[in-house]
Amino acid sequence: MPLVTPLDPNHDEETKRLADFYNETLGFCPNSVLTMQRRPEISKAFINLNKAVMENHGRVTSALKRMIAWVSSNATGCRYCQAHAIRAAERYGAEQEQLDNIWEYKTHPAFSDAERAALDFSLAASMVPNNVDENIKTELYKYWKEGEIVEMLGVISLFGYLNRWNDSMGTSIEDGAVESGDQYLGKHGWNKGKHV
Repeated sequence: MPLVTPLDPNHDEETKRLADFYNETLGFCPNSVLTMQRRPEISKAFINLNKAVMENHGRVTSALKRMIAWVSSNATGCRYCQAHAIRAAERYGAEQEQLDNIWEYKTHPAFSDAERAALDFSLAASMVPNNVDENIKTELYKYWKEGEIVEMLGVISLFGYLNRWNDSMGTSIEDGAVESGDQYLGKHGWNKGKHV
């Protein structure tokens, strides 16, 4: 059972309007947002930050941003966010071979060197203590511009917030996220954990 019960999606009209963003992203409004709306200032600010971070300005695609989110969430162990990130990657056009082999991104041929550099950055930036070093920087700068690196770190940071929120809250996971988690992550032991 979650630490705090999510409110009805109609509880706060402005949150509901802003949350339409998630119908495209996930196919449903996440329970995390429905819990945040107990303080509507938080839910509204969070949705607007999410939209700004996930907006595309260059070569960091929507699918890559969601795979960056998955690597970050996997590093921190948040099963709720792992399932959400892989579902969004699927909905935003990640290649089937990448979805099936996300666990092996470092070596699998479905991933380019540029994608590996981005995903390695996500892993290093999500560790405690932080592992971003000169090697990570060097690899990033081989393939990506500074604005693109800012976009990537925006995703990593956004999911740092979400990982802590959802794991601490024990947010109940939605059926659609469970389906994607089972399909793409289950073969490596993913399950709902405390997010029932």
